[in-house]
Amino acid sequence: MGYSKETYAKAHSIMQDRRMNALREADLRKEQFYQKHPRAQQIERELSKTAAKAGKAVLSGANAKEELLKLKEANLSLQKELSAILTDAGVQDGYLEAHFTCEKCCDKGYIDGKMCSCFQSLLKDIAFEELNALSPLSLCDFESFSLRYYADTPQDGGISPRRRMQQILAFCREYAKSFKEDSESLLLVGATGLGKTHLALAIANEVISRGYGVVYCSVPDIARRLEQEHFSKGSEELTQQSLTQCDLLILDDLGTEFTTPFTSSALYHIFNTRLMRAKPTIISTNLSLEEMERAYSERFVSRIAGNCQRLTFLGKDVRIQMKKESLSKR
Repeated sequence: MGYSKETYAKAHSIMQDRRMNALREADLRKEQFYQKHPRAQQIERELSKTAAKAGKAVLSGANAKEELLKLKEANLSLQKELSAILTDAGVQDGYLEAHFTCEKCCDKGYIDGKMCSCFQSLLKDIAFEELNALSPLSLCDFESFSLRYYADTPQDGGISPRRRMQQILAFCREYAKSFKEDSESLLLVGATGLGKTHLALAIANEVISRGYGVVYCSVPDIARRLEQEHFSKGSEELTQQSLTQCDLLILDDLGTEFTTPFTSSALYHIFNTRLMRAKPTIISTNLSLEEMERAYSERFVSRIAGNCQRLTFLGKDVRIQMKKESLSKR
């Protein structure tokens, strides 16, 4: 996956900070430890001279094998003595060493010239953060979702809105709690103001807290961005890759964007690619399946309907009720 120069620069800066912090903390631990245990510092100095002595022994020729064996025995003896000092001080072996975030590359980002998995992961995280920069990811949680705005009276002779929303709230809680990279995709359907975005974001917050990469997109915003990047020859491919590779993608308000053949095709590609990779997507929309078929291709709607768990929201616009309630208190 390709990334912008800014993304690489930010990732390199973060890696450098991680490494420098680890080295500074190690130096501080050593300084404090050596003040109490000066013999440990002497041992460290003697051990650091081993490589030079080994080189001289090899160059000396005649008794190189014997000299290297003596150096090895002396080295092991020093390490054993240092380990005993650390044990007596109540700390573990390795206490004096730098503790890097990634022990594989020592926070350098590369191993033998190849990018480390930690650096690849960091690049993805930064790309996701950039897409989420203007999203309301931090605004919603399950605790703030109130059921009191949903009527107890059965709707159209069926289940009451409150009962339905109790079921949906419980389902979303469990979905977030047990989320995996191959969890099922969801289609949240219902009129405006019934809490679709709230619960989608509540799921996102829970999933993010468990360490997964989540991207939230308002479909009108992301459609506009993809179209602008496409026709300006920008980083459209980069944006689409970020959307297809994150652990969970939320496409909010599908059907409220200005639909063009390009945006319809781009959205289908994103959803279908994620489907092929068994990556979950949460789609919210005010449209019925019939209305979606009129706005998009039958193939797109068929893929969504056939591969998403459908949650149908019931009730009256909660935002209007809250606004009326607020006005009545003035």
